[in-house]
Amino acid sequence: MATVNDTEFSDIYVIPDGTAYIWGRRTQSGLVQVEPDDYDEFLQALINTYDGHNPSYLVKFKGLHYRVERTVTLEGQQFCARKMPHTIPDMNKLGIESHLANYLKSLSNAPGLILLAGTTGSGKTTTIAALLREYLVRDGGYAFTLEDPVEMPLDGTYHTANGEIGICKQMTPPNGSWEEGLKSMLRSKPRYVYLGEIRDPEIASEALRAAISGHLVLSTIHASTVTDAIQSIVKYAAASGISEDMAYDLVGNGILGVLHQSLVGVPKRPKIEYVFANPDGTKGDQVRGIIKSGKMNLATTIESQRIRMERGISIFDN
Repeated sequence: MATVNDTEFSDIYVIPDGTAYIWGRRTQSGLVQVEPDDYDEFLQALINTYDGHNPSYLVKFKGLHYRVERTVTLEGQQFCARKMPHTIPDMNKLGIESHLANYLKSLSNAPGLILLAGTTGSGKTTTIAALLREYLVRDGGYAFTLEDPVEMPLDGTYHTANGEIGICKQMTPPNGSWEEGLKSMLRSKPRYVYLGEIRDPEIASEALRAAISGHLVLSTIHASTVTDAIQSIVKYAAASGISEDMAYDLVGNGILGVLHQSLVGVPKRPKIEYVFANPDGTKGDQVRGIIKSGKMNLATTIESQRIRMERGISIFDN
């Protein structure tokens, strides 16, 4: 019989009576009940690791990490536990279109914010982690991540083809403060900064300032489209105490790329919509100009960049 770690699933749902369900793989969303051999032990780990305060936490179970979200319903506590991989997957194996994957890889030396949007369970964290790993393997350098909880196994040393080294260190927000954690990270002079999620005004403003000051910042945000993601980060930035006009300007200057990912089909594969700003900050750029205007009419630009990228044509006019 299979153990929890051996059972194939992305998320396991445990309802208040202790019954566990995973995706059945026959339809887009249907579930089936499971009870692996060591399920009782796994359930106790979910219950006992909860610290009584943070409903999002990490469970280490027999060598694997699970990101857990604990909720309380009318009938009691329940859990959604996401199985994290032993290693970061190669970008070429994620099912991302090759022209898009290659362009993302080419941005390793550019400054700015690469923001990946999507809903819960859309694979945002896996894609961003795979991209950061790609940068460290290609060019080396020092990377710092700030996550709550830490999810993907990025911490460690990476060896590049030219004999140099990449180093990644992971941390959680000290005393629960993302702003304090990010400021501490930046004092360590990282080349790459990975923020688990932009979810409040302070972290949005600090992420954009880090992007403008020369770092390559990678992060995720909950949003339903590329445009919604940009509007969300503008609202966060404005809520930090600056005017809306200044927020649009800050986002326009800081953004390098905004992507929206969803998982479609059976088996599920990523579907990604995207828009990029010119990584050469000395040249004029339509995307930055649109964002700074606040009008957010990006549909034509998104379609134009998609067509040009698929045809192998530069997405920016020389």
